[in-house]
Amino acid sequence: MSTSVESFADLGLSESLLKTLAEIGYESPSPIQAECIPILLEGHDLIGMAQTGTGKTAAFALPLMEQIDVKLTKPQALILTPTRELAIQVAEALQSYAKNLPGFHVLPIYGGQSYTIQLKQLSRGAHVIVGTPGRVMDHLERKTLNLDNLKTMVLDEADEMLRMGFIDDVEWILERTPEKHQTALFSATMPEQIRRVAQKYLVEPREIKIKAATATVAAIRQVYWQVSGMHKLDALTRILEVEEDFDAAIIFVRTKTATVELADKLNARGYAAAALNGDLNQQMRERVIEQLKSGALDIVIATDVAARGIDVPRVSHVVNYDIPYDTEAYVHRIGRTGRAGRTGNAILFVAPREIRMLRTIERATRQPIAPLTLPSRADVTNKRVADFKAKVAEVLNAEGLDFFANIVSQIAEEQNIGAEEVAAALAMMAQQGKPLQIAGEDPAPARPASGERRPNSFGERDQSKPRFGDRGDKPRFDDRSGDSRPRFEDKPRRAAPPAGDMVRYRIDVGRDHGVQVKDIVGAIANEAGIESRFIGRIGLYDESSTVELPAGMPAEAANALKRTRVRGVPINLRPDEGRPDMAGERKFKKRT
Repeated sequence: MSTSVESFADLGLSESLLKTLAEIGYESPSPIQAECIPILLEGHDLIGMAQTGTGKTAAFALPLMEQIDVKLTKPQALILTPTRELAIQVAEALQSYAKNLPGFHVLPIYGGQSYTIQLKQLSRGAHVIVGTPGRVMDHLERKTLNLDNLKTMVLDEADEMLRMGFIDDVEWILERTPEKHQTALFSATMPEQIRRVAQKYLVEPREIKIKAATATVAAIRQVYWQVSGMHKLDALTRILEVEEDFDAAIIFVRTKTATVELADKLNARGYAAAALNGDLNQQMRERVIEQLKSGALDIVIATDVAARGIDVPRVSHVVNYDIPYDTEAYVHRIGRTGRAGRTGNAILFVAPREIRMLRTIERATRQPIAPLTLPSRADVTNKRVADFKAKVAEVLNAEGLDFFANIVSQIAEEQNIGAEEVAAALAMMAQQGKPLQIAGEDPAPARPASGERRPNSFGERDQSKPRFGDRGDKPRFDDRSGDSRPRFEDKPRRAAPPAGDMVRYRIDVGRDHGVQVKDIVGAIANEAGIESRFIGRIGLYDESSTVELPAGMPAEAANALKRTRVRGVPINLRPDEGRPDMAGERKFKKRT
């Protein structure tokens, strides 16, 4: 199938879903959606090789929803993801696609969340389960999750699950699914173990490979503002006022409705703005673009499809008011500025839960995107005053002020005041509608997404920090078989050891189970929400291991870890008592 499909209507989706996609702003399918949706609708198993950020969630979610029987309140689809963050993101996407599907229910289940909450939600019934492998396994063992009615199974980011040591858990789950169901496996790469899983559990799968759009955009300055403590509109107006060399801007939003709403609000604040969306006919669209070129408009608020092909030299800024669904859209968006050798500016608004997409965009553009400090009230005031002074100076250099000077003299004489006071009154009148001083207070600074801030409470995670292994860390131990003594290097496995008291725990997995340090770190970080840098020394033995964790661990996190599995084995976390029957472990205890 060609990847140049222009409309979702060409892919065989139902009218209900097409209506929903139009309402939420999906105007044309991405390449992976165009390739995968027809195959999945036909009932074939699928291997999709695509990077994060190419729109693959909709590629598997939309066909999946076509098979859901809302009247049957039992799990009919299971989606496995490597992390809780992705599980939540996928569940939110499914919920948005179900806008016109009354009674539809999707349930994310993952480690670190209360079992009580999940059990209540499972008992009420859910059509789609989105979960991390460890927690899904736990519910299957407890028999609180029943897959007898399963129609579709999706493995999302399979290579990431392999990297985190969850692939054995994934196979354990696959072995407990009904014999007849559709399976879709998505992975950015295809390591041998993933290929083996696909060959074993998928039936005559169709294989689709999509090359992610990459671009080098050195001529464009890229920055982001992490949405926090202030309405996006207020932040937008502050940023636009203070940005240097601002001439004109295209602001991207996701929906047609949002283009009109934001244009109206900006016009009310004194900006020359207009909406550009798919509802405009060609004549109206050309008129808006011509006004942008001529200077009659300074800002156009557009959807992705409506902005295609716009080439207006004076567009100095592109603002991603709503983060795009995929990296290709981002690359196309920011390409509206910095054209023909000019420099440009791209500003991205990022909600905390969208940090993952920010990192994906950075990889796609091959450039880091720097955080933007929101201009303060003083910054905006100084800029407005500077602009006001410049306008006054321009008028002072003009001719024909005698008439107005005479009026000022008359007012001063009649009111028995100086000319300066009259000028101040005139300045106050002139700034009505756009005060030189803005009211309110500056919001508290947003938490940086770069991972530089140290979490201030147990289990508080910085989602942007890489997990153990992402930085090329080498486990600092000798795991030669036949030696039950852990051999740590003289220096710890991180630059700075965890602050505060640490408690050593024992777990029932070790070298004999094929476990590596990264498997333990990944399982603890994912299931209990403990950031990897707060995990202390790990001692790896033949049949068990020890791990240091911060003192004062919440009961919910401890209970989650007791039921966590690593490579399919329950770890049975409990305080380490230095059992006398294991000399190697006693020696380790003395060394610490």
